[in-house]
Amino acid sequence: MRLNLNHLAALRELDRLGTLSAVARSLSYTSGALSQQMDALERAVGAPVLARVGRGVVLTDVGRALVDHADAVLGAEERAREAAAVASGRPAAPVTLGTWGSTAAALLVPLLRVAAAEHPGLRVRTREVDVNTAAAAVRHREVDVAFGLDYPDWPLPRDKDIELVLLRRERFMVASAASDPDRLPARAALADLAGRPWILPVRETAMGRAVLSAFRRAGLEPDVSHEVNDTASSLRLVEQGLGLAPVTDLMLRLAPRARLRLTAPVETLARDLVLVVPVDRAGRAGVDALVDVVRAAVPAVG
Repeated sequence: MRLNLNHLAALRELDRLGTLSAVARSLSYTSGALSQQMDALERAVGAPVLARVGRGVVLTDVGRALVDHADAVLGAEERAREAAAVASGRPAAPVTLGTWGSTAAALLVPLLRVAAAEHPGLRVRTREVDVNTAAAAVRHREVDVAFGLDYPDWPLPRDKDIELVLLRRERFMVASAASDPDRLPARAALADLAGRPWILPVRETAMGRAVLSAFRRAGLEPDVSHEVNDTASSLRLVEQGLGLAPVTDLMLRLAPRARLRLTAPVETLARDLVLVVPVDRAGRAGVDALVDVVRAAVPAVG
């Protein structure tokens, strides 16, 4: 009996999410329908793919073997569909771009304009992803490509399945409230700022780790008053004089600059905005077109 691709996709989603209830919600299945799919998959391979552990399930060795091949099988199916669409003269399959926070606010409208002008047949869809797991979202085919951030002190993981397309390098500034009576200078060393209260991302995030590494290279430990991952929320706290925060031009699209004062650190603090792209995209003309669109649109955004 041949494998059903929907069943294989559901098994891959189970590996990603961990529970049958989460998979059912993600794929809009009922619990009964999902159980039937897993039963059918087991009949097709002639062995159990799941094992009960307490109230949950885990993949058996057979299930793990199927998941290890799922990306290749489902990717080949997608490329076949796109090739058939191109050969028949119909528009190619939609391409999904993973975005988050400041990329959606600053870059989405200009790149959609470029796409409409340069590739009118390209259907771009977007899906919000966690910036810290953007590479995994592409690797697991949750999205076709995604914006990501690559920090010198905490680089994105590299592997054989993805590549990083450099879009722009961003220098960090330090934002303080424009109304702050203790006005910061236009340029300052981190040592002169470490004693002020800071608003930083949670230290387990890539940006949180990268900023802490910069301070520690200078032999300092910042006084972190607020740990906030959301950039817009961080900048609102800064506006109220509740602390300093590291910012880039892209991040400043989420707050009025008039309410902030910017200080350039003496130390070089930077990050790369990248596009995470699958290495194997043969026959996926839509993905290549979207990469071209993003590379054309992002440098034009000030």
